Amino acid sequence: MLKAVVTDLDGTLTDARRRISTAAIETIRDLVDTGIPVVIASGNTICSLDILCKMIGTDGTIIGENGGVYRLHFDGQVHVAGRQSVCWDAYHRIEEHFAAEGKTLTLYSPDNRFADIAFARTVEPAEVAGVIAGMPVRAIDTGFAIHLQYQGISKGTALSDLALLMGLSPADFLAIGDSDNDTEMIDHAGIGATVDNATPGTKATADYVSEKRYGEGFVEIIRKYQKLFG
Repeated sequence: MLKAVVTDLDGTLTDARRRISTAAIETIRDLVDTGIPVVIASGNTICSLDILCKMIGTDGTIIGENGGVYRLHFDGQVHVAGRQSVCWDAYHRIEEHFAAEGKTLTLYSPDNRFADIAFARTVEPAEVAGVIAGMPVRAIDTGFAIHLQYQGISKGTALSDLALLMGLSPADFLAIGDSDNDTEMIDHAGIGATVDNATPGTKATADYVSEKRYGEGFVEIIRKYQKLFG
């Protein structure tokens, strides 16, 4: 039996233009109203996720910054798993590298982040990864931004820690995502699924790939496994 859902946001609950699916929202509300916790797991900041959770109607349990932070309920303690100082060291190396090519990087919400560093996807992610090779930091390409995260930290590790706070295990979760940064989360969960617009690597990790894309795919996945929630 499944007891909870953990889902990515961009590309899973939204379309390619980051417009959230109203059908996905209604489905999440149905789950919450029947007592099934829904955790939003994203590369976004805590403050961004707080607004989203309030408007959708979840209890504020989140995984943010690609696993770098997590929290149980709106009023819960924010747990910081990542090491942002190391990520800043990596970012400055990247910044210097691209400055030599005449390119300027654009940071995303640096004052609101506690664990990772995120910047605009205006340079090649593969080149970014090459610049910081040998550092204990990995470059995460979400398709919407490039994130720098401390090695070993992921949505999957955050799910394991958060599940304990919830009195559950990762095996109790249905995990849904679409990007390579969701693969660890999908692999850690009892059942992992992806929407059809997912990357090939993410699809290979999943137990099920929806026929539909984006938010409609999320709804399809919930309906497929609905009976496992009792």
